[in-house]
Amino acid sequence: MKQFFKIFIFSFIIFSLVATTGIYTYTKYLSPIDPDDIIIGEEDNSEDDDDDSAQTPLEKAMKDSKRINVLLVGLEGPRSDTIMLASYDRKTKEANIISIPRDTYYYREGYEKYSDVQKINAVYGMEKEGIQALMKAVEELTGIPVDNYVTIEYDGLKAAVNAVGGVEFEVPFHMRYIDPYDNPPHGFVINVPAGKQLIKGDKALELLRFRKSNIDGYRSYPNGDLGRVQTQQQFIKAAVKKSLSLKLPSVISAVYPHVKTDLTLSDMLGLTKDVIGFSTENLETITLPGTDRMLGKYSFYLADGEKITELVYDMYNVNLTANSEDASNEDDSVAHANE
Repeated sequence: MKQFFKIFIFSFIIFSLVATTGIYTYTKYLSPIDPDDIIIGEEDNSEDDDDDSAQTPLEKAMKDSKRINVLLVGLEGPRSDTIMLASYDRKTKEANIISIPRDTYYYREGYEKYSDVQKINAVYGMEKEGIQALMKAVEELTGIPVDNYVTIEYDGLKAAVNAVGGVEFEVPFHMRYIDPYDNPPHGFVINVPAGKQLIKGDKALELLRFRKSNIDGYRSYPNGDLGRVQTQQQFIKAAVKKSLSLKLPSVISAVYPHVKTDLTLSDMLGLTKDVIGFSTENLETITLPGTDRMLGKYSFYLADGEKITELVYDMYNVNLTANSEDASNEDDSVAHANE
């Protein structure tokens, strides 16, 4: 059941958006540091200007972009149970969250070609570089540069939801489930009534973990996991919408113990001004394009390179067709020159 905790992204959004607002408020009034003086991502690239002509349109767009790309990881022991890449454009106030299925095939030398350890969720625990190795793997899969990371404990969800006073949400139907394999037996129970209600701590976990009922007379999602994902996304947006109206330094103390990140306080303060004006209407959730397939004895998720390329070009507002035509023209010019 732990794989159902993909909603840890909510905790990150609370941390990076709401918490930074709280930090901003706290620092503005209680610290001699002025957050308005902190700048993030404004490096002097004047020495690289001579290399612009050798860059592809996508490379140039990435260099000029105001996006920050953060790897979000929910851990289950030594494995990364949940992997998401959150991308926020500080200029356009647009955000993309790309979910990377835990069974995504990622080949690593030294292991059997079609073994269980060739899944991306094994990288974190089996490589000595840990989170750095996972960041590299995600970069290779997506073609998107990863700037920072956040890992979170699952209890962070309850802390985040409670810190904002709960989330008003319309539960689509009565959700009932009893886990016969839990320790102790029947220890985990889902019982969330249908209808609009204030969802807090434990109920948030139940709501977001539910996929199907094993009790006669109660409904399941007709489209299985897809229905659960849709509910998760709706809950996330409702939670973010509420959190954006708050300025609560207490959120920081509630969520921070459950989060590990290489984002510094200065980084988060620098993001504070860029977050102003963000709307959940500009938040897009995506699953890494691909398909399920059996390879050997294991089921893998095979990433679709062509569709991923289209996704990345779209994120960075680069015309893929035009770029392909330019590349073709360059090849023709080279061919003619060599004749």
